[in-house]
Amino acid sequence: MLKAVFFDIDDTLYDTSGFAKLARKAALNMMIDAGLPLSSSEAYDLLREIIAQKGSNYDKHFNVLTKTVFGEEKPLLIALGMINYHNVKFALLRPFPETTSTLINIKAKGYRLGVISNGITIKQWEKLIRLGIYPFFDEVVTSDEVGFEKPHGRIFEEALSRMGCQAEKSVMIGNKFSEDIMGAVNAGMSAILVNSKLTPEEESYIEKENLDVQVISNIRDLENIL
Repeated sequence: MLKAVFFDIDDTLYDTSGFAKLARKAALNMMIDAGLPLSSSEAYDLLREIIAQKGSNYDKHFNVLTKTVFGEEKPLLIALGMINYHNVKFALLRPFPETTSTLINIKAKGYRLGVISNGITIKQWEKLIRLGIYPFFDEVVTSDEVGFEKPHGRIFEEALSRMGCQAEKSVMIGNKFSEDIMGAVNAGMSAILVNSKLTPEEESYIEKENLDVQVISNIRDLENIL
């Protein structure tokens, strides 16, 4: 019988991609109004390139953007972008519908709940706190702490160790096939893909290898599985 349920955060418990896009566009429009000599689409495309190069956890995307455009950093524009980005982000930050009620019901069934996340520890805790769901989780394990990112087995091993649970009695829930699903399966856990679809190649691989993987379209469907 399963005893531990682990979750990814971004695009699993809340709509990271949707709110981030809106927040970034709002920030860029503020910077454009203050003198950034780009159109909205040009600025957004450039920012996306910078994020792809530096990674989403890098905290100076706007610094790089202004240096790219002007040849030097522009503190005023950077500050305007950062403040507007965070204001919009926090205003929009909400869990997916049914997330909170699902966590309540799973917890009530006696499962221990944990988080396994690629990211900076303080930022991951901040997300859980602002989403209002941090009390549900017994452990929050991040790549920042462990030194290895999903799908590396070390981060899953550390999470299992902290929870005092065996891999075969644990399940990982996430939206990324390689990082969340295969990382968990290779660590000996079962896995559930949510808010994402399998490619034909992924479906074929799961069937061929007879992997313990399920796919659901909404987090509330967990209540029918766990």
